Order: sequence, then structure tokens, then C-alpha cells
Amino acid sequence: MRQEEILNIISTNSKVSSEDLAAMLNTTKEEIENYISRMESEGIICGYPTLINWDNADNDMVTALIEVKVTPQRGTGFNKIAERIYKFDEVESVYLMSGGFDLTVMIKGRTMKEVAMFVATKLSPMESILSTSTHFVLKKYKEYGLSLVEQGSEDERMLITP
Repeated sequence: MRQEEILNIISTNSKVSSEDLAAMLNTTKEEIENYISRMESEGIICGYPTLINWDNADNDMVTALIEVKVTPQRGTGFNKIAERIYKFDEVESVYLMSGGFDLTVMIKGRTMKEVAMFVATKLSPMESILSTSTHFVLKKYKEYGLSLVEQGSEDERMLITP
């Protein structure tokens, strides 16, 4: 049994039981629980979030992706500024990027104005922030490997043959 097998299964269904995992991987419930406990203590498994399709809920939320250019700080690089950013309650995710900007910040708000106010009053004024560019998510089709849209009966992709 490999760690990767357990992680692949629970990454798409964190509700799968230890008994079911053991049956899938031809091992014991105790061995699965020991693996999972070890991965939690080592920080490999960091939590068990629930994927929610907010479009189907009676709760309008706006998701924004913010590209951030940053001046790295001496001795800590991007880590210190990323830490300051991810501590805001509005922030869902922060990623260090390659390319034309340094950090991607994903946030959620009730309205576009609320997101704009976050950028204007909390993010942009930070001393290491050089610039931001905000993009609003219009529709989510797939997240964390799971489809968020109802599957049609036919695959609409075109078959390409040589």
C-alpha cells in the first residue's frame, strides 16, 4: 500500500470510511488509520474541506483571483508577505507563482464591491505590494478534480483523428 493511493482516494471523497479504504487497498482498518494519523501529524493531510457549489445554494458569493506583484523581503523572500495576506479572513488561498506576477490570492466576498474594498483598503496598501490585478470568477465548472455542473448524456468534445 502506498501513501499516494490513500491520498488520491480521500482527495476526492474525504468521507470514505477506514473500512472502505482498507477493502479498496487490501489491508486492515487499523493500518489505514495509522497511515492517516501519521500523515496528519506530518502535515501531509492538512484538513478535510467540503466542496460546495455556491451557485446551487441560496447564498450569492463572489470569487476573485487577484494577481499580486510584490517586493520580496530580505531574508524571508515572499514568505512573510504571503503569511500577512493569508491571515485575512476573506482570503481562501495564496500561491507563489512563476511568470508576470508573484502571488495569486483567491478571495470570496458577498459582492464585487466588497472584494474591491478588500483590495483597496487591506491588500494594496501593504508596504511590499507593488500592484494588483483583480479577476472575478464568472462560473466554476470543475474544482478540486470534481465537476460542479450537471453532466450531459453526451460528450460534446470533438473527436480528432489523424
